[in-house]
Amino acid sequence: MSVAKQWLSAWLESVWYDHRPLARLSLSPLSYVFCYLAQQRKAKLSLEQQQFPVPVLVVGNITVGGTGKTPLVIWLIEHLRAAGYRPGVVSRGFGGKQTAVHLVQAQDQAFEVGDEPVVIVQRTAVPLVIGRDRPAAIAHLLAKTDCNLVISDDGLQHYRMARDLEIVVLDGARRFGNGYCLPAGPLREKPVRLQACDFVVTNGQAQQGEYTLQILGKNLQSLVGAEQRALSLFQGQSVHAVTGIGNPARFFSHLTSAGLSLLEHVFPDHHAFTAKNLSFQDNLPILMTEKDAVKCRNFPADIIKNAWYLPIEAQLDTAFAEHLLQRLKELTVHG
Repeated sequence: MSVAKQWLSAWLESVWYDHRPLARLSLSPLSYVFCYLAQQRKAKLSLEQQQFPVPVLVVGNITVGGTGKTPLVIWLIEHLRAAGYRPGVVSRGFGGKQTAVHLVQAQDQAFEVGDEPVVIVQRTAVPLVIGRDRPAAIAHLLAKTDCNLVISDDGLQHYRMARDLEIVVLDGARRFGNGYCLPAGPLREKPVRLQACDFVVTNGQAQQGEYTLQILGKNLQSLVGAEQRALSLFQGQSVHAVTGIGNPARFFSHLTSAGLSLLEHVFPDHHAFTAKNLSFQDNLPILMTEKDAVKCRNFPADIIKNAWYLPIEAQLDTAFAEHLLQRLKELTVHG
């Protein structure tokens, strides 16, 4: 991403989440156009929906940026397996070069298939197909594997894909930003869209009718071996905190709450890291997210010898787990 695009991205986020009424007002006509076109697109694609012979669960959001979908998808895979299901996953593979549908393998490179699919497959060994066309990806998944349930990662607005359950993830701190659709605000769809969803899961402080998602991470993993260290061991130290994720503030907050002093290095979401990005002129530890680490593991050993990533896990309300399984039992599977 060019410097100009980085500046524009940062400026837009300040409009969405800070009090900048004049900038928001200047962009608001474009937001009305966006909302209208989004509704027209939804109506058109909904008429072309493709049904599938297994339940399809969509995990998505109505805002741009990271909300915690990937850890939730991993939690769903593990929880549904424990309940006797054989889940598979479809994903866009954002940030990867692969354009055709592709069954992701654990050894695939993130720059080819996307960082999030690699993390999900390496953590769970789930069958996962990437593809820009979600119905085609599901068809490929069902043809190549024995899964009996499909999870669509970030597929809420893919309306050609019929779905049985919709799970929307919200950022508990940012919520809906200034309440405007793109580009004046962060919304892909208006908040009224949540009324049609089956579950609203909030990463942080949940409100009435929502389920709480907590992200936990206590142990750091080395990029060059199997060594693990408790995050608490870095308390009081200065570290390079490197991110290329949608909401880096959440990662930084997690590190500072553990008592670390951060030198922050923020890159765009899904950034294609190079060794130069991690070439700091000191011996301080380098800390990053797992999504970023999968793109840096093959860098020269002298660059990443003191680099660590923080695997995270989702923790959800017991009520959510119970209600989800109950809804799945009630589904009438399409023939």
